[in-house]
Amino acid sequence: MALAVLLLAVAAALLAPASAYAASGTAEVAAALKKGPVYVDPRVASALPKADAEALAKRIVDADRPVFVAVLPEDDAFPRATVIADVRSLTGITGVYAVRLGDAFSAGADPRVMSRNAVDNLRGAARRAAPDDATAQLNSFVDQALQQATGTAPASWSGDGADGDGEGSGSTGLIVLGGVAVAGGAGAYALHRKRKREREERERAELAALRVVVDEDITSFGEELDRLGFTPSERGATEEMRQDYGQALDAYEKARTQAEAAARPDDIRPAVETLEQGRFALATLAARRAGEALPERRVPCFFDPRHGPSVSDVPWAPPGGAERPVPACATDAELAARGGTPQSRMVDTPQGAQPYWNAGPAYSPWAGGYFGLAAGAVGGLLVGTMIGSMLSAPAAFADSGAGLGESLPEGGDVSGADFNAADFGGGFGGSGGFGGSGDSGGDFGGGDW
Repeated sequence: MALAVLLLAVAAALLAPASAYAASGTAEVAAALKKGPVYVDPRVASALPKADAEALAKRIVDADRPVFVAVLPEDDAFPRATVIADVRSLTGITGVYAVRLGDAFSAGADPRVMSRNAVDNLRGAARRAAPDDATAQLNSFVDQALQQATGTAPASWSGDGADGDGEGSGSTGLIVLGGVAVAGGAGAYALHRKRKREREERERAELAALRVVVDEDITSFGEELDRLGFTPSERGATEEMRQDYGQALDAYEKARTQAEAAARPDDIRPAVETLEQGRFALATLAARRAGEALPERRVPCFFDPRHGPSVSDVPWAPPGGAERPVPACATDAELAARGGTPQSRMVDTPQGAQPYWNAGPAYSPWAGGYFGLAAGAVGGLLVGTMIGSMLSAPAAFADSGAGLGESLPEGGDVSGADFNAADFGGGFGGSGGFGGSGDSGGDFGGGDW
């Protein structure tokens, strides 16, 4: 009986929220967060009592979201300017990181998991909601973060690996606990497999939806090629015209091949980029034939990229959002100038047909193919829209280190230290001010806590 009680006690300790029993630094914090979502330094245990820490950890695990929480003391081991970035780097897991440092609070996130605007707003709201109560403040932030974060909990929380060094974080415990731990490990493995299947099913559904949209784009492009009616041997054809036509034809065939070869949603983006290049070549050819000025190399029409390159910017605002200039083709620009509202490209969603910018992150590879590579275009173009949460931060694509067609790490994935440190800029401020109850968020990389 005594042995059974001991085994159960050890098993409970392994499954409890990660916490330290001695003073620690960022390496120890990161190691603990690989095993569980909540870490409380023993020197500030009263800030988030054990029962509250366990309840918070359970809520995060049950929600299956990559949200990490650390409660730390004011200490030289935790530099205000870099502590969040350091923990994120050493943990190596894509996610949302919230830190209570002494009496101050800040947070950061990989843009793939939560946009910079969302983190800024949630951080400010949590500060104002309960500046003097760590438990209430952390619960306030986590409650909202769990609703808005994307991705799944890291596999290492289940004790079956992915802790960054290639070894399962629970392997030693499994050997010690014998039958009890094997049963727990089997359950953890089953949970991990279930999450993996759910993720694969989601990706298959997203890829199927993206293929429909890209196939429509390819078909539309092919019809434009036919309507142009250009033949390389026609009277007046120049070598430049033939080159433009050849580029457009190559883009049509290449985009079809790339779309057919796509295995994951992110693989759709290269096909869309190829189509965008083909449409510009086609617009250039049309201008040469008509003896008009060649088109400027601009991003596609915001309202419907099938319209081809934009020619000017027009004011537009999403429902309830701020007005901003967006690129428009000649037809849509003229319509907007007359006071009309151009029709945005519609795509299928579980809620029915929606404008693509309101269709959620599933369509971000498609939108990123058209708008993501243009310098400065994404910065303000889609802010305030659902899809903008994935594209508004430059790090989501340009700074991620991912090549064309290369899948980006999702929430809960092990991505090591390959992330934009500006998204985890500490938020504590070099002056020592964390940002008071009236803090409005500010720039995420600005370093104010």
